Amino acid sequence: IELRRGAGAYICGEESAMIESIEGKRGLPRHRPPYVAQVGIFGRPTLVHNVETLHWVARICREGAEILSSTVKNGRTGLRSFSVSGRVKNPGVYLLPAGSTIMDLIEACGGMPDGHAFKAYQPGGPSAGILPASMNDIPMDFDTLQPHGSFIGSAAIVVLSDKDSVKDAALNMLRFFEDESCGQCTPCRVGCEKAVKLMEKDKWDQPLLEELCNVMVDASICGLGQAAPNPILLTMKHFPNEV
Repeated sequence: IELRRGAGAYICGEESAMIESIEGKRGLPRHRPPYVAQVGIFGRPTLVHNVETLHWVARICREGAEILSSTVKNGRTGLRSFSVSGRVKNPGVYLLPAGSTIMDLIEACGGMPDGHAFKAYQPGGPSAGILPASMNDIPMDFDTLQPHGSFIGSAAIVVLSDKDSVKDAALNMLRFFEDESCGQCTPCRVGCEKAVKLMEKDKWDQPLLEELCNVMVDASICGLGQAAPNPILLTMKHFPNEV
């Protein structure tokens, strides 16, 4: 195993940008096709996995498949590492069943801080957007959140309370995307900047924001630009009174 220290850019979490970085080039997503499984690192077919996957492959080889398959919750099999932060008593990384709901995660963290009521949550990193507390029975796993316009992503959960503004949280996410966009494609580079300007206003121009989001989703090269509109769209859908 050969380890390479990356430069830390968010965009290098995208598989082809990471390969570009490993090759010593600027971390920019590649156009597809070809896909990295066909032409990857140094022109060779490449499979890209995250460390958690390799960790479980090793444990299954050592301890047997039951190390994962013996855990079943809400119809989902296996275990998952959840990184929980925000309005919880004990933020941190928790190993829990893959079918756990946001309420299970909050309980694992010791509950909400005193004086705070559960209002909303970010299910899997900023790209996953924001869901309301009323949607608290969804298993936090692959393919369970997509019907709701979200996804588990990196399983980085942020819990918001009644003392937080969802509008401000969404704006914070878009400022992050504006800063971390690699700048290669116009829909993402200009779209994130334009979205931030529109979201900074007291009242959002929702038709214009929806049009901008559609362009970013359809025309951005990689997942950063395609998923950046999720905080905007889900905030307008679930928290219209705030915008």
